[in-house]
Amino acid sequence: ENVGMFDMTSFGKIRVDGNDSAELLQLLCGTDIVNMAIGSIKYTHFLNSRGGIEADLTVTRLQKCSFLLITPADTIRRNLAWIQTHTPHHAHVTAIDVTSSEAVLCVMGPNSRELLQSVSNADFSNEAFPFGTAQQIEIGMALVRAHRVTYVGELGWEIYVSTDMAAYVFEVLHSAGTDSGMRLCGMHALDTLRLEKAYRHFGHDITDEDHILDAGLGFTLKLGKKPSRFGETLGFHAVKQRKTANNQVEKRLLQFKLQDPNPQLYHNEPILRDGEIVGHLALEATDIISELQLG
Repeated sequence: ENVGMFDMTSFGKIRVDGNDSAELLQLLCGTDIVNMAIGSIKYTHFLNSRGGIEADLTVTRLQKCSFLLITPADTIRRNLAWIQTHTPHHAHVTAIDVTSSEAVLCVMGPNSRELLQSVSNADFSNEAFPFGTAQQIEIGMALVRAHRVTYVGELGWEIYVSTDMAAYVFEVLHSAGTDSGMRLCGMHALDTLRLEKAYRHFGHDITDEDHILDAGLGFTLKLGKKPSRFGETLGFHAVKQRKTANNQVEKRLLQFKLQDPNPQLYHNEPILRDGEIVGHLALEATDIISELQLG
């Protein structure tokens, strides 16, 4: 209903740079990286040879040969190792963990545009700042990079700021938000909001054992994209085989909301259909509006 701010500095941040950076990510990512415009952001995945999900991330094209990968905090080393393991020895590219170099303050909610407009001279309108793009802007006296993406299902921006200016930018945003009733929000709020939108979380909802089609994430794939000069995108062969065999889904990740407000879900509860166990809950949360249990 208003606006909230989340501290998401824990996001993993991996810089991929070099003349072959786009071609390497074209090999690793399910989406089309080569044709990304500078300043654009894509939601994508790394796949293994079975079509399983090895990484759940966003890719931002900072410059022609420079990309920023945003990953969950607990998969930084895993994702970096996957990149390094699958980088051809003759590729002109580097991949570096730069997580500690930037803080991330997420300004989210229907009034996030008004709040940011009050502390910056940038244009945050849909026309000037469309979804899935990143721009360098000023907040107060600080130079930051704003990404228009969301993990809570509302209008909002992720503000990436150098760690030495993070406290200052926080104070500017917090001061500006005081009059408008901005709330400081924590990780439980974020987890509940993303679950309400059925946004996936690697490690709970999806793992490397889950085929990307079964996880309901096939929309992120660009199977007809131009192959990397290093070969076909990893995992595409398995995905295409599944589609060719007309057996696209072996299991399906679904969202549940209990109608009875009394039971309390915890984790790993069995899901029964006609008296038979057909699955288990991966995660639970309480719907903030209805106060019913989600899974």
